[in-house]
Amino acid sequence: MSDETVADIKRQSLSIIVTKGSLDWAYPPFILATTAAALDYDVTLFFTFYGLALVKKKLDLKFTVLGNAAMEMPMFGTHIAMPNIMAMIPGVDAMAGSMMKKLIKEKGVASIEDLREAAVLSDVRMIACQMTVDLFEYKREDLMDEIELGGAATYFEVASKSHINMFI
Repeated sequence: MSDETVADIKRQSLSIIVTKGSLDWAYPPFILATTAAALDYDVTLFFTFYGLALVKKKLDLKFTVLGNAAMEMPMFGTHIAMPNIMAMIPGVDAMAGSMMKKLIKEKGVASIEDLREAAVLSDVRMIACQMTVDLFEYKREDLMDEIELGGAATYFEVASKSHINMFI
């Protein structure tokens, strides 16, 4: 392949709309984004609605067993499912969240804080939805310094040029 042909090939790109901000939903966008960046993709994360929780300066990610029928926690040498009815019991979500955080640490999985920092260091472009920021009455100073603000049109501009578009 000639140098001119190589230069004409567009760099691979990935965009992800991030709509969820719970502990378990925080991992997929950051893992995919940092992996793609390591593979030399141009990566953009667009945080909207509850996904904004992932770009707040102070992370306080929640976890719930409600509506998570596939959730099984390794306990007592087996996997125990958490039925939705458990979510009605006060403190169960906090307990399940603590168990998840403990499991993450025990297994050597990077924290969301570490993955978020890796995304910043990997030049992942992160955009917070301006409409959602306004809707939820966040202030710019509530969000990471590295985040840019933009609307749906900003995302469409990115998505229209991306090789891969995801919704998480």
